[in-house]
Amino acid sequence: MTKIQKTDAQWRELLAAKNAEPVAYAVTRQAATERPFTGKYEGHWAKGIYRCICCDAELFNSDTKFDAGCGWPSFSRASADGAIEERVDTSHGMRRVETVCAQCGAHLGHVFEDGPAPTGLRYCMNSASLDFEPS
Repeated sequence: MTKIQKTDAQWRELLAAKNAEPVAYAVTRQAATERPFTGKYEGHWAKGIYRCICCDAELFNSDTKFDAGCGWPSFSRASADGAIEERVDTSHGMRRVETVCAQCGAHLGHVFEDGPAPTGLRYCMNSASLDFEPS
């Protein structure tokens, strides 16, 4: 699949047009992280679909969201196989698994192996990388 590609200026323009959070560009295009307990979806429990803020790809269903107590929205699995790509991240002196949107390459967050059954996964996402579509 060919990823969506845009210039930095085009990504900034698109995010501004969507009224994305000010930190959305730094998070999605530069792999920044929002501060814990500050994102608009951390304590958000409505039913619906969480999409990539950059390209609208479906990433997570609200049925898989859980309170991990970590300060970021957490999900036990992606909405579909292939929706999210994983990359090894060795920044900040740690070894983690970064998650990115498979469609546009937007940085979403990280995935950890300390989530609930049945997957055992915790997709720890930045609210600024997500958009929500209520059901």
